[in-house]
Amino acid sequence: MKKKFRFQGGAFLLFLLFAGLFFLLLARIVTIQATGKVEGQELAAKAAAKYSQEEVLTAERGRIIDRNGEIIAEDTLTYKLVAVLDESVTQKASDPQHVVDAEETAEKLAGYLDASEESILETLKTGIEKDRYQVEFGSAGREISHTQMLEMKEADIPGLLFVRDLKRLYPNGVFASHLIGYAMKEELEDGETKTTGRIGLESIHNEVLTGKNGKMEFDTDKWGFLLPNNESVITPAVNGADVQLTLDKTLQNFLEDAMTSVQEEYDPTRMIAVIADPKTGEILAMSQRPTFNPNTREGLSDNWLNESIELTIEPGSPMKMFTLAAAIEEGKWDPDATYKSGTYTLLDSTIGDHNSGEGWGTISFLEGFQRSSNVSMAYLLERLGADTFMTYVDAFGFGEKTGIDLPKEATGKILDQYPINKLTTAYGQGSTVTPIQMIQAASAIANDGVMMKPYVIDQIKNADTGKVTVKSEPQEAGQPISAETADQVREVLASTVTSEVGSARGFALQDYTIAGKTGTAQVPKEGGGYLKGRNNYLFSFLGMAPAEDPELLIYIGVQQPNVPADEYGSVPVAKIFTSVMENSLKYLNIEPENMAKATTMPVEEYTGKSVTEATEELKELGLEVIVTGNTGEVISQYPKVGSTVLKGGRVILKTSGETALPNFSGWSKRELLAYQSLSGLSLEIAGQGYGLTQSVEEGQLVKENEPVVIELHPPEIYYPARAEAKAKEELQETVNPEVEELEVDSTSETQTDETTE
Repeated sequence: MKKKFRFQGGAFLLFLLFAGLFFLLLARIVTIQATGKVEGQELAAKAAAKYSQEEVLTAERGRIIDRNGEIIAEDTLTYKLVAVLDESVTQKASDPQHVVDAEETAEKLAGYLDASEESILETLKTGIEKDRYQVEFGSAGREISHTQMLEMKEADIPGLLFVRDLKRLYPNGVFASHLIGYAMKEELEDGETKTTGRIGLESIHNEVLTGKNGKMEFDTDKWGFLLPNNESVITPAVNGADVQLTLDKTLQNFLEDAMTSVQEEYDPTRMIAVIADPKTGEILAMSQRPTFNPNTREGLSDNWLNESIELTIEPGSPMKMFTLAAAIEEGKWDPDATYKSGTYTLLDSTIGDHNSGEGWGTISFLEGFQRSSNVSMAYLLERLGADTFMTYVDAFGFGEKTGIDLPKEATGKILDQYPINKLTTAYGQGSTVTPIQMIQAASAIANDGVMMKPYVIDQIKNADTGKVTVKSEPQEAGQPISAETADQVREVLASTVTSEVGSARGFALQDYTIAGKTGTAQVPKEGGGYLKGRNNYLFSFLGMAPAEDPELLIYIGVQQPNVPADEYGSVPVAKIFTSVMENSLKYLNIEPENMAKATTMPVEEYTGKSVTEATEELKELGLEVIVTGNTGEVISQYPKVGSTVLKGGRVILKTSGETALPNFSGWSKRELLAYQSLSGLSLEIAGQGYGLTQSVEEGQLVKENEPVVIELHPPEIYYPARAEAKAKEELQETVNPEVEELEVDSTSETQTDETTE
């Protein structure tokens, strides 16, 4: 029997509903595939936001290095602590990857971080309450050392992550701190941190020192694991450029050590010191007290001035060397002519010599200069002419910036409104200058009349590409006097050290001649006038050595030291100067005075010769031969061809083969660095001065990567007999018999008022 078709409306409607939904879904899928969008949002972007990760590749801040490449400031590896709070990162309860117990975590972390248990717990609880994925602990959780990181990992505290970070390190501690400055991390508005220079060269050259961070992008699953076969995209970080200075680390350490010693013994209110190469204008060392440690900022006060260039002072008697230079250049200097010392009256003002105006009777101008007589300068100014003298003040660069490559340089103020101003300027009172102006002006005397512009930046160089963006060269700043005049001035200055009546006898060195001028400048007080009291002076010395052909020029200023009753104010200055100058000249291998007649010979070409032939030739010349390697031809040599070497001196030859260590006793640091360069050995040089001990015995064969530790000691330790003899001499002699107080007749109020304008 034929079935009768029955139309079921409900089923048909259900069919239409599912068919419609099917076609709607199909259309939706086709649309999504075609456009890649859902409700106007990119699906790829949403997936990337969820599963794509980005890691910052931190750029290293550029290094600050000395003239020999020694590190002054650099970035070092540290860690940042992160505590993960999200429970979803833990896949096994037995191996938790998040903070399980906030109280216990806070208790344990308090033993490692510089933060209280309460503050750590508050940070964790706040993060948990606000459902944060992770939290950090501010400055307390940054700059964690590698050792601290390992200790915290061993404590087995769940949920801790350590993110690699960089910290600015100053390995030398107190080291030209106001010149170098410091850099520290600063938190930005987005929560990120950035290392920024605050003062000194770190701030001045912050832009070139700061690198540009890179990034690495990669894909992960929802648990943070890398997805297989994903390709990471890397944008490399660009490190900051290196700033290489003219400073010499060894000379700077000599200076820092000497100043620290004097600071501890005499507690002066201020000290300033600058060492320069007078032939080039390069600043080899610069420091001041009070100072600070850039690693901790301990000692940093409100005074951020680099006082060598930003502080103005009354120069005191060192100014007399420029008055003398002007008189010699103008033909007005007659050392044998005489004058009546004691006092000198100009109009209604009277000046006096430093021994309360008593003077020394009628004496020669040479003796007057040696005794640092103010009255001698007054009579010399009469001969020279005050206006002529002022043209030389300008020629020596006083009253103008030197143009040193540092900002905020002061100009000082040269007073010339009244006749008494010009007179007091002639012996260093009233007018003001900066220490760096004194260095520049004195370079003309040390450098045969040619004045050299000071500078501290040798070059700025990209360490990755080798591109040099800044390169400094010696630059003349003028020629105020002739070479003949400069030579005569040095002779007179040397006599202040060697003469029985010389004011600088305490500055004499054992092995080198010194030319220089002491100073005892009065310290102005607020409201006008000057401070009174035997210690209320700026005691200074501007000196150069060796006197015949100066290689180093040093200014030392010590203000208001607490010297005992049996010492003069120049003693602290002398302790710094003599120690620093003697050690520095020896470190630089400058020929001592007592070796001036020693035989010198030019170094010839030995490369290409057999080691046997070269050794025999050098020994016949009376030279000590040191060979790196043991076979073949000479590949390289030190000193280089064209240099000179003293008879009995040391020549290093580089050859092939294994190297047997020599005895490094008595070697200078420069010789050790030359040996290291030629041999390729790893020498770890500790200390300053001359080689005394070594970790590997003489004659031992050393591999390239095997370190050899060499301890250096100052000359007074290396040559104890010499130091003992010098100490005995100092006990028997009076140091600096005269104090050069710049006294003015107390009846002359005009003098006091005008010189403190």
